[in-house]
Amino acid sequence: MKKNTLIAVALLFGSVVSVFGQNKVPVYLDDSKPLKERVEDALSKMTLEEKIAMCHAQSKFSSPGVPRLGIPENWMTDGPHGIRTEVLWDEWSQAGWTNDSCTAFPALTCLAATWNRDMASLYGNSIGQEARYRNKNVLLGPGVNIYRSPLNGRNFEYMGEDPFLSGQMVVPYIKGVQQNGVAACVKHFALNNQETDRNTVNVNVDDRTLYEIYLPAFKAAVQEGGALAIMGSYNKYKGQQCCHNEFLLKDILRKEWGFEGVVISDWGGVHDLNQAIHNGLDMEFGTWTNGLSWGTSNAYDNYYLAQPYLKLIKEGKVGTEELDEKVRRILRLSFLTTMNRNRPFGSFATKEHALAGRKIAEEGIVLLQNKNNILPIDLNITKKVAVIGENAIKMMTVGGGSSSLKAKYEVSPLDGLKKRIGSQAEIVYARGYVGDASGSYNGVVSGQNLAEKRSAAELQAEAISVAKSADIVIFIGGLNKSDHQDAEGADRKGLELPYDQDKLVSELVKVNKNLVFVNISGNAVAMPWVNEVPGIVQGWFLGTEAGNALAEVLVGDVNPSGKLTFTFPVKLTDNGAHALGDFPGKNNEQTYREGLFVGYRYADKQKIKPLFSFGHGLSYTTFEYGKVTADKKELTADDKITFNVEVKNTGKRDGAEVVQLYITDLKSSLPRPVKELKGFEKVALKAGETKTVSITVDKSALSFFDDKKHAWVAEPGDFEALIGASSSDIKTKVAFKLK
Repeated sequence: MKKNTLIAVALLFGSVVSVFGQNKVPVYLDDSKPLKERVEDALSKMTLEEKIAMCHAQSKFSSPGVPRLGIPENWMTDGPHGIRTEVLWDEWSQAGWTNDSCTAFPALTCLAATWNRDMASLYGNSIGQEARYRNKNVLLGPGVNIYRSPLNGRNFEYMGEDPFLSGQMVVPYIKGVQQNGVAACVKHFALNNQETDRNTVNVNVDDRTLYEIYLPAFKAAVQEGGALAIMGSYNKYKGQQCCHNEFLLKDILRKEWGFEGVVISDWGGVHDLNQAIHNGLDMEFGTWTNGLSWGTSNAYDNYYLAQPYLKLIKEGKVGTEELDEKVRRILRLSFLTTMNRNRPFGSFATKEHALAGRKIAEEGIVLLQNKNNILPIDLNITKKVAVIGENAIKMMTVGGGSSSLKAKYEVSPLDGLKKRIGSQAEIVYARGYVGDASGSYNGVVSGQNLAEKRSAAELQAEAISVAKSADIVIFIGGLNKSDHQDAEGADRKGLELPYDQDKLVSELVKVNKNLVFVNISGNAVAMPWVNEVPGIVQGWFLGTEAGNALAEVLVGDVNPSGKLTFTFPVKLTDNGAHALGDFPGKNNEQTYREGLFVGYRYADKQKIKPLFSFGHGLSYTTFEYGKVTADKKELTADDKITFNVEVKNTGKRDGAEVVQLYITDLKSSLPRPVKELKGFEKVALKAGETKTVSITVDKSALSFFDDKKHAWVAEPGDFEALIGASSSDIKTKVAFKLK
């Protein structure tokens, strides 16, 4: 072997060797050295051109390393729900691989609905293993933007309306991903709460609302989760694009939170060279982002942080201090991911990952209504089941935007039910309505042929005929991932169900009262027929094992334990963004006039009864709460207080309950919500079993952000701790003081 080859091998593996008189390998390749020392050593060896190259993309999903120094490329991948299929180097078209069919995990709305931190850890670790196996070192997710309006087309990718819950669920997800030597890139920072005019809309929000509602989950991701990367959002804030926003990226993210990781632009989210240099952005990705190079072969060289940046430096118009800071952070990312010799090898599309997704799906499905105990399906007396609705057969892993997946397989709800009960009861299917017959997105094709020649009237007549003769009707409808539904790039046009589903549900329940509506969606929908339909299930987008998980809940093999992470309003004006605002804005300006009062906070303030409340979710068993007690009557500023409550499973089935702690400030110098979620625990209980649930908080749970002082404040005085099964089902409370 030639001398230079031996040295290259030694460099690549970071070994301490002696080759033809050479001494130890460079410091930057010696992983026994402190990380900062390695970064500085590598930086000192790089040319100006090599530094510039690391700050921008070289293909749709990769950026250069430094081959001369043995520093690998960085490879990104969508998305938060599964590892996206390979595309061509410089096109969105499919690369045509035959081994990139992934596990599709449930959407993040479903994960959050588990209210189970262990499920978030399992999710993160599983998807991290898949990313690692495909040699991706940055996973573009998870998303933690707050559910402000039920019309946001991208809500299904996020974790609901509450900042505390989102923060609690994102931290174990991040840690799970990153233990595989893959960076989690938390998105979209910040205030990305609509898809309409997403690249141009300027968000106006007061500092208190920003800090209390829209930033806490990102802060938890950084300070508790240790996220290695953050993605900027498309929209503007304070008139600056968020991908190079001085207040968000420098003042808050870097200075206040101490973030040491990499800030990555959303694809095409960079608009200004000077701001991109000076305002905290590190890596620029996208398509023809400077708007001048459409179709040119060297488009990436023309990105803002490419040749234009290099030209300014060479002309002496800007220095290299900002560039060195960017490269330091990128090198840190590389050393912790691609150059970490101890990172595991990962695994891909395995049975274990499919079962992990199935377990998450089972825990996230929410039983919203169960009059007359219509569920679970009693297979001892049920001889014929009518399954109705396009969503019973339509694949949901394809489409929706950047989270679209080429799944190894996807079990439909109809197939899941056939597999589970087909040998015990007759299952008859009727489509009922035609929604979206297409099955492709960016070249990923579902393979389904959902073309339909029959008229809407014929489809409805068939559904009614099938329903009449059935013992129970399972209507599987809701939304899909088409434009103006649950999809990136466009918001919903209204709260109602599409494709005349409301009319069909109303007609079906007239001929068969034993009707269960399964809502497949990542968003709340209106239900004008709610009083007539006894069974309602929130079924989410459940991924690869969707049908199996749903069937197990419907027949009672799994006792549902999911809880809603956002409020279902009766009508759109029961939501603060629509009652007080002009969603999605006018003239590219959107003002958050509801302020702090998002979701259940608005419903509490206005004393509005929701269709279904935040935190709501039923079980096939029943739970009884004892009286909550506190371990002390007064909380000092440097102490903690623990609340204890006994919970008993009073039914005949094993089950799990989510015990929720809300805090009320009885007197405050500034207006505050009636109550705010500040703790929760999911407890598994066997039939007849009692357990004591303990939740501990400190003064941060009592604090609000004083925008005049620009500081978090906990005012001495009287508080109440409320223990509930949802935000509207408070079981017990106890008073305490902050000294």
